[in-house]
Order: sequence, then C-alpha cells, then structure tokens
Amino acid sequence: MTGITVQDIVDALSPERETLNCDPVCLTVGGHVVEVRCKSTSLLAELLRYFQHVISAPSTPDRIVHVLGPAELPFGPQYTDWERETGKSGRKDAVCDLENGRLILKVRTGLQFLQSPDWAIAFGPTDDHPNQVINFINTQFLNHFQRQGWVACHAAAVRTPHKGLAISGLSGGGKSTSMLRLMELSGTQYVTNDRLLVRNAGNSTDALGIPKLPRINPGTIVTNARLAGLIDEEREEELRNLEPDELWHLEEKYDLFIDDIYGPGRISHDAQLTDFWVLNWSRDSADATEVSKTDLKDRPDLLSAIMKNPGPFYQTPQGPFWPMKTPLDTAAYLDALDGVQVWEVKGLIDFDALFEAGAELLGQTP
Repeated sequence: MTGITVQDIVDALSPERETLNCDPVCLTVGGHVVEVRCKSTSLLAELLRYFQHVISAPSTPDRIVHVLGPAELPFGPQYTDWERETGKSGRKDAVCDLENGRLILKVRTGLQFLQSPDWAIAFGPTDDHPNQVINFINTQFLNHFQRQGWVACHAAAVRTPHKGLAISGLSGGGKSTSMLRLMELSGTQYVTNDRLLVRNAGNSTDALGIPKLPRINPGTIVTNARLAGLIDEEREEELRNLEPDELWHLEEKYDLFIDDIYGPGRISHDAQLTDFWVLNWSRDSADATEVSKTDLKDRPDLLSAIMKNPGPFYQTPQGPFWPMKTPLDTAAYLDALDGVQVWEVKGLIDFDALFEAGAELLGQTP
C-alpha cells in the first residue's frame, strides 16, 4: 500500500473544476447511467459517435467519468506490473494500490486511470488513445453489474425475439466472424462482441452486452462481402494477397459501426440467453464442422474458454480490488448458465457450415 491517497490524487487533478464547463453526456445500459465529462471537444465527438446508440436524456447519474486529457501528478506513484493471463505476453497494465482506490497505468500508452468508489478519472494522452477511454467507460458498466452478481463471459452474442446465442472460444478462434455472419440473418440483433454479462433469473437467463463495438481483424473483413470498403482498397488488396496463415495471425484491429453496416435498430444489449456455442475447432482438422450438445459440468475445458477475469479495474463489493491471478468461481458460472443449452463446435473451421447451423438454431433466414 502506497502512502498516496485517493484524495491526494483528486486534489492534484481537480476533476470537477477541470470538467466544470464540459457538456455532460449520459449513457444508459441495463438501467445503469454513466455520465461522461470530457475536456477535449475532439475526443468528445469521437465518444458521441461511438456511444450514439446508448446516449440517454440527462438524468442523475449512477457514475461520473472525468476525462481530463494531459495532466501530471506532482508525485510519482509506485506501479507494479499486473500479471497477464496465461498465454498473453508483454507488459500491458501496472497498478498502484491506494486506500480504497487504485491507480492503473497503461504501460504502452502512458494513460492513467483512477478507480475508486467515488471517482473514475482518465488522464494523460487521452486524445491519442480513444479506445482506451472507451474501455474505461465500459469498465464502469462491467464493474456495476458484476457487483450485482452477474458473471462476465468472454463472448460475442446475437439475439432474435425468441433466442439469444452467445459465442466463446480461444482468442482468435473466430467468434467475431461467426457473430457477424449471423447478423446477415433477418431479425437478428447485435448484443456484444467480447464481453457478455450473464445471470440466472430463475425461469430464464438474463444476458447483457456492454456498448463495445466489434474490433475486428483483417481476416474477418476480407471474408465478409458486406464489410468491403471498411478499409481502403489498397490495404484490402494487400490483405487478400496474404497467405491464409499470415492473414489469420495478423494483429490489426478495426472498429465496426453496426448501424453503418447493418442499418438502424440492429443493436440490443439486453437478451434472454438460450444457447451458447463454444468454438473448439481447428484450421488443421480433417473432420467436418460439427455442432453438438454438451454439458459444462463435464467440460471444464470449455468453461475455461467462457470465463473472464475481471481485471485490474474491478473493485469487489467488499472493498478490495480483484487480486492478480485469483481463481474464478466456476460454481458461479455454472449457476448463471444453468438452463442454457451449450454446444461444442469442433472439426474444421468452416464459417459457411456454422452459419447454416446458426440459421437453423435461431429459426431465421438470410
């Protein structure tokens, strides 16, 4: 524990004074209202475009996020690297624990965040890294609902009036591509791309997506005709000329605005979850793609693909922040997903075959 306090940081940054003349923007998801106060007009314009589908009328917020832009603390916090999940390498986050609060540093960009029960403040080169500010805002929704007993799944999801389908798998396993293919079905709506909150509601399973738009890789773009034009023609042509293995492993991300691509009214973050695909397929498999029922109680390997560590920003209802490498509560996930039909997708990675299975499952037509 450092000798720095939350109040020391607030006194140094003066967030309320710095954002006094900002136009506040209210965002509402699942009835929870987050108000954003952003000093930078250019960054605010980006946030307004990004969150346009969840902007709500001004009201008393449950949480206020102050985005200050360039600012420096008059003291040097002692940061400790946050250990990344198994399979992930490189430094990403560092934390400095305070009494009832935490400073988080994004190592690669220099952005800093104060997270505490009373304050959510972003400062540093925020204009240069809007996606990290967007993630910080979305973290406030995730934290609130996890404190209410929802579990966070590493999943994409779509819904219809009668079905809700989530998709998990190993990173890069094709969940975003699969989800976007299903958006071609009439009557489907986008729920989420990467984080899905779930809780057992007794006779049904509630699901809630956060307002995080898909960040898709080049392979998703060049294999989906609807996404043509999302990047410039020259780059798209370069991507199409790559070998399949090169394309699969390429680390590039592009934001996809659902309303721009699929039209208005195609987003609904609330859903009743009925089915869950877990992608356990392979590009090297000699077997045809198969979608078969399974039970998570007997498949801890599949459950591990669904569960998601809350990360360094999450403060538990009891007060302490989530400790590094704390085991997740598998029983809580099994309870939340009780009543949801889980399917294992195995064999060859074949998005056309999976699309047909999805159309049948959801009872929708292209």
